[in-house]
Amino acid sequence: MTKQAQFYLIETARPQGELSAVEALACDLAAQAWRLGKRVLIACETEEQAFGLDEALWQRDADEFVPHNLSGEVTHFATPIEISWIGKRNAQRRDLLISLQNNVPDFARTFNHVIDFVPAEEAQKVQARERYKIYRQLGFAMATEKA
Repeated sequence: MTKQAQFYLIETARPQGELSAVEALACDLAAQAWRLGKRVLIACETEEQAFGLDEALWQRDADEFVPHNLSGEVTHFATPIEISWIGKRNAQRRDLLISLQNNVPDFARTFNHVIDFVPAEEAQKVQARERYKIYRQLGFAMATEKA
């Protein structure tokens, strides 16, 4: 199976509520993947960011509910969407990695499908270009799409 890295080009830095444009899109993409039967890992840069995404997912309307948990939370059953951060991740197998980290996560090569972002801010674009190069070196088929 070919490994796929999908980069979304974010044209605006405008926040959407409490979330950045990138974080809001990550939540929407995780929800879409879950509705398609995928098990998703959202890899955040910080614990604070993870808690922000967790809260945003809980704030969705009932008809947009997305079953999720933070890494390390005790649950009886594994939820389809896990939100992790650097240094905190459960070991459950996931189909899709949505990365919000500044660098390519060490575990990224264990996924067949990765979603990453190219934010509107120039400094973050430079980091995204580096991640793009690394995914390509790891053998991922690369794709980009405007958000």
